Amino acid sequence: MSGSVVVLHDLQETSAFARLLAKFALPGDVICLSGDLGAGKTALTQEIAKGLGVPESCYVASPTFSILQEYPGNIPLYHMDFYRLADETEVEDLGFEEYFYMSGLTVIEWSEIAGALIPASRLLLKMTIQEDLSRKVEIDFGNGTWQERLQEFCSDPTFAKNS
Repeated sequence: MSGSVVVLHDLQETSAFARLLAKFALPGDVICLSGDLGAGKTALTQEIAKGLGVPESCYVASPTFSILQEYPGNIPLYHMDFYRLADETEVEDLGFEEYFYMSGLTVIEWSEIAGALIPASRLLLKMTIQEDLSRKVEIDFGNGTWQERLQEFCSDPTFAKNS
């Protein structure tokens, strides 16, 4: 895993991180979100949506029951939540992998369920709640260009985790 670790201390930092992701997102990108319930996956996606210019009239909620929500923006946002799916066969049978190659940004909560269907160029964000309620985000850049796009942010001492 090639990556970085950032710590988001509050909603303002989460918003700044999410808006940076939106700023550098390209059509066809996939962002995978992993973490326990309450880790902030949906909150991060809501802030990404704002950064993509999704209209305020579109309420971005977790698509746990609908599995997929599409939102218009500077580039379309495809927000998926695979929590209720059994495995990658079900993801494939429902045709969701087609979205990974469309002209929008695909953000997937519980992406590990899709297994090998996820493109290797994806950005993986593993979110964990810390004792002080901040969020540690372990970033795996995949084999695409995300590392180059996010390098400046990940080295910012405001967010970089002190080892």
